[in-house]
Formats: sequence, C-alpha cells, structure tokens
Amino acid sequence: MLTIARATYDAIVAHAKRDHPDEACGVVAGPEGSDRPTRFVEMVNAAGSPTFYEFDSTDLFQLYKEMDQNDEEPVVIYHSHTATEAYPSRTDIGLASEPNAHYVLVSTREHGNKAGPVEFRSYRIVDGEVTEEEVTVVDELPAN
Repeated sequence: MLTIARATYDAIVAHAKRDHPDEACGVVAGPEGSDRPTRFVEMVNAAGSPTFYEFDSTDLFQLYKEMDQNDEEPVVIYHSHTATEAYPSRTDIGLASEPNAHYVLVSTREHGNKAGPVEFRSYRIVDGEVTEEEVTVVDELPAN
C-alpha cells in the first residue's frame, strides 16, 4: 500500500495537469528503507511527448547524487498518461528498474489540464510483474 501526504498527491496531480498534453514525470524521494515519500522532485520530460516520458539524464544523475548524499531513495516514481488509463504500458514495465519504488500513474485523459478529477493509481513493478496497490492519501505522513 502507498501512503502519501495530501500535499504530495496534489503536487503530482498539478504537475500532470500542467504538462498535459505531454506526459509529466518525477520522483518523490524518502529516507532509505522507510517507504515514506517525503521530498517531491518534479522532473522535466526530456522526450517532450504525449505518449512517452524520459528523465533528462543529467537531471537524473544529479537527483541520484543528492539522494545518495541524503541517505534517500526513490519511494515514488510517477508519470502521467494523457490519452490512456493509468496503467503501466509495456514500455513503462520495461523501464521499471527500482524494485522498492511505488510506480504512480496519473491519467489526465478525461479533463486534460482543466478542472476535474484524474485517475491516480499505484503499482509495484518487479521483474516485469505488475501489481496494483491501494493508495491512501493522508493530511500528513505519521512520524516514524
């Protein structure tokens, strides 16, 4: 199960809506081994595409350096789908390389960048196996 703070949930949704019709992408880092998504990091979709996302390699390298220095790991890796449901594509599954991460997909297909609800779903992807998990949005993450 993914437990995420309302502010982080809202930031992911806002990023997905703002970048529509292109896919948005980013990471929510947290302390290593904690499963606590605490630091929202909006990334640029280097592909600039409505059907594909790609992290900028320089930005991604910098983020991993920061996470390493802060004893953090990617707890959530998110991106949006602009015309399809919030379910990992074959490409998404092939790119999933963090077995401990929650892979969040946000579909903006219904309302685009206008007001209205989105489809927000989370998955674990390990060795090509996709498992959907429950998402719980809380006002604040409980202290560990």
